[in-house]
Amino acid sequence: MPLPDLLERLLTTPGPSGQERAAAAVWREAAAAVGEVSSDVLGSSWVRVPGVAGGPSLALVGHIDEIGAVVTHLGDDGFAALRPLGGFDPHTMLGQRVDVLTREGAVPGVVAGRQQKRKRGEDRKPLDYDDLFLDVGAKDGEELRGIVRPGDALVWHGAPVALRGNRVASRSFDNRIGCYVALEAARRVGERGGGPGDVIAVAAVQEEVGDYAGSRTAAFTTEPDVAIAIDVTRATDVRGADHDDEGKVVLGSGATLTRGPSLNPEVFELLHETAEAEGIPFSIEVSRGTTYTDADALYLSRAGVPTGLVSIPLRYMHSPIETADLDDIDQVVRLIVAFAFRLSERSFASPAG
Repeated sequence: MPLPDLLERLLTTPGPSGQERAAAAVWREAAAAVGEVSSDVLGSSWVRVPGVAGGPSLALVGHIDEIGAVVTHLGDDGFAALRPLGGFDPHTMLGQRVDVLTREGAVPGVVAGRQQKRKRGEDRKPLDYDDLFLDVGAKDGEELRGIVRPGDALVWHGAPVALRGNRVASRSFDNRIGCYVALEAARRVGERGGGPGDVIAVAAVQEEVGDYAGSRTAAFTTEPDVAIAIDVTRATDVRGADHDDEGKVVLGSGATLTRGPSLNPEVFELLHETAEAEGIPFSIEVSRGTTYTDADALYLSRAGVPTGLVSIPLRYMHSPIETADLDDIDQVVRLIVAFAFRLSERSFASPAG
């Protein structure tokens, strides 16, 4: 299975939190073939496929921003300090090639670590963010200040790599996958003439920095009756995983459905029934409160929105080698499309109603 062209373009276009414009433009260009595209002041984008039977409207929300880092200080020695934009292990950034997003365009650089001086027998100190620095090749601070400004973001450099079977390694699968699935599902619903209610595909900004700002404003504006957050989840088929704590999520196992306090139980049951009826493989994971996805904002919009969470298994999350199975992506698209056509079969009234 080849990597879909749109997904490849999304993966290779930089868009860290707060600087998503280039990636969002790629998504909006593709969305224009699906319907009328709208956006808000923050930069979130959406496209609406009109329903044909007066059914409940459905928002499909993925976030367009990716993990990155940001320049915080320009040193007189020609090196720049950096700090995380979103969460990653500092060891993951050490020794990486990066693209620095400057006002003049992308500038190549490398991330190095502070040299440690150790006496014989001393253990190496754990690496922290303040041990990392950016080198763009500047000979001194004056040259550096002519290239980079504080606040410039950087992302890992490199194209997706095809592995065995249908597995691909890349940066920014988290969560260009979700944006791709949302749009592809809406496109397929439109191709079939439209679902019972409107289907709204959303590419939300600023999820990785923790306040889910993009999904908050998009949900408030689009006013969906039901919402599905589409994100990635950690595959636990790797060394060191704890199935008792994290559940068992295997790469190639299809969709992952989440149950938890913030997620509507009727939405979960309809997703579960749809997957079984369509023969779509799935796993179940458990949230004990916060899901750390856009679902945490969607379900609180206005008077509350019945919300579900569907995820794609991903190895090595928040790294330049995030690894996904293309079969899983397609299975999630199939599930979301089938769910959209079954949506009017279930009532999502409040328990008191």
